Amino acid sequence: MVSPGFNKKQLGYNYPKKCWQQLPGTKRKETIDAVLQNPKGTATESDIVPHEPEWVISIRKKLAEARQIEASSSWGKLSIYRVPHSLRDPAHKKSYTPQVVSLGPYHHGKSSVLKEMEEHKWRALDHILKRHDQDINIYLNAMKELEEEARTCYERPVSCSSEEFVQMMVLDGCFMLELFIGADEGGFDSLGYAENDPVFSLRSTIISIQRDMIMLENQIPLFVLDKLLNLQPGMSDRKSVAQLALEFFKPLMPTGPMPSSTDPLSDESDLNCLNINLTDPTSDQSGLHCLDVFRRSLVDKRFQPVSRPRDKILQLLIHYMTDGRRQQLIHCVIDLKNAGVKFMMKKTDRFWDIKFENGVLEIPRMLVHDGTKSLFFNLIAFEQCHLDSMDHIITSYAIFMDNLINSAEDVSHLHSCGIIEHWLGSDKEVANLFNCLCQEVVFDNDNSSMSELSEKINAYYEKKWNTWIADFSHKHLKNPWAIISLVAAVILLLLTFAQSFYAVYAYYKPPNS
Repeated sequence: MVSPGFNKKQLGYNYPKKCWQQLPGTKRKETIDAVLQNPKGTATESDIVPHEPEWVISIRKKLAEARQIEASSSWGKLSIYRVPHSLRDPAHKKSYTPQVVSLGPYHHGKSSVLKEMEEHKWRALDHILKRHDQDINIYLNAMKELEEEARTCYERPVSCSSEEFVQMMVLDGCFMLELFIGADEGGFDSLGYAENDPVFSLRSTIISIQRDMIMLENQIPLFVLDKLLNLQPGMSDRKSVAQLALEFFKPLMPTGPMPSSTDPLSDESDLNCLNINLTDPTSDQSGLHCLDVFRRSLVDKRFQPVSRPRDKILQLLIHYMTDGRRQQLIHCVIDLKNAGVKFMMKKTDRFWDIKFENGVLEIPRMLVHDGTKSLFFNLIAFEQCHLDSMDHIITSYAIFMDNLINSAEDVSHLHSCGIIEHWLGSDKEVANLFNCLCQEVVFDNDNSSMSELSEKINAYYEKKWNTWIADFSHKHLKNPWAIISLVAAVILLLLTFAQSFYAVYAYYKPPNS
């Protein structure tokens, strides 16, 4: 019997009657199934062909599934990515995987350690509701309205029911806001937490949570957090979520905490310089999530993402994946030092703001600690995934430092110049950290903020005169006694030359008697 809603023409009866009747019963059923798999509910002669092999029918079903995926996709709004497989390395798994708290669907409930933090999320939500005398339905209803929009920010499939997803957004979002507000107000005791609270106290747990909250796969859309914050009475007139997040993540700054009075991107100017707009989560200038806001705070407003036609992106990726020689390559610190390059610490909080002029390479101070590798891994991974981050400022800096640092001796010299301060076990560990950051990274050298700088350094290095001067300086001007000896030798040589000159001169032109 023909299924309701399909006529004979749709089921292939437009084929010759004799041909249709010759089909075995199983083939007829498979043909009808192929029609039913068609997302439009119709089939053409190219869709259903009598006597097709089973493997061809299987291919047609897969094509129908691909059409359904394409029709239901929303990749244009994607902003919270999974780390690409090319960047995943078992040796660096902890850099991408949250160790204390999971936020969002990617790592939700995946380990016993992450599950332990769930009870503290419920405590945070309860504190918010009691503090403002609110009912939970206010938050649940608000998140139901944003559910579809929030789901499009994640890579599919998000295997959560509607109720589970809404609960997760409310629970994780309120937990993050409680951390932001407590850190901004100088302590969690003002929010009703005990001084020895295992989570909401300024202890080592907070540091671990900060590192987890800056991971690419561990994010909540910023417009979700903004909505949850505005639901709390009296909070809409205070700092925005982006400003609270920047305050909370200050300890993770690669150059150390930024001064509140002199920093060019502090307080109100932060969001003005970064042009962060929370009203449209899909806008090119919007803050997408905490990692994006943190990255924007590191990047100077002069370096805005460069817009490219989407059809040229693949061409760029293929070009720079296959031609590794186009990546900026400079010599290491020791080689540059032997070529006469001097290293100086540049006083700025923009760690990527490197300058080279008259043989002097000025590099801002960089603090390297246990969380530096995870921070840079996730910033680089985000730049690799997000189309509007094709400026690759963080990636460009990491590649530059990777080229600059090859050994412990390179790190030691930068440390002696005040450029690198680290809390790791040895200089070799610091060198290994920079050398592993950009493996399998796609990089656009022509659009790099460091490309011109690298060309200047290489041009200086290629001048042999600079190398000769540096070699002479290292050998003969290393200490005061060597300088004194050199000066004495030069004076003695000049006196000897003068004596010889006058002796010859007196021979050919003797003085008159």
